[in-house]
Amino acid sequence: MSNNKRKNSRVALDIYLNKYVAGVPYMARTSDISREGVGLSHLIEPQMAGKRVGLQFQLPGSEEVIYAEGEVVREWADLDHEEEGSGVRFTLLTERHRRLIDQFVSRAS
Repeated sequence: MSNNKRKNSRVALDIYLNKYVAGVPYMARTSDISREGVGLSHLIEPQMAGKRVGLQFQLPGSEEVIYAEGEVVREWADLDHEEEGSGVRFTLLTERHRRLIDQFVSRAS
């Protein structure tokens, strides 16, 4: 039996974005995206980052900047490679931006 709780398929996405923690922007790098959220690799950000974050990014092939709010729903650390990351579930997204993400995920699946 699978222990995977994800409802939607994720597609690879390797871009840099602005992740806002307590109103301050920090650069993060995406690993994947779905209709529900995004996987992030941490670059430089405070150790005690909050659970609520703002995101600002552009999808490949689009000139529109997407603004979203999200909640960190999981975190991980790969000590061997000194990498940390988090999974962010979208909590606030305009319908237009949700459609852009849906189209991107559908085309990349």
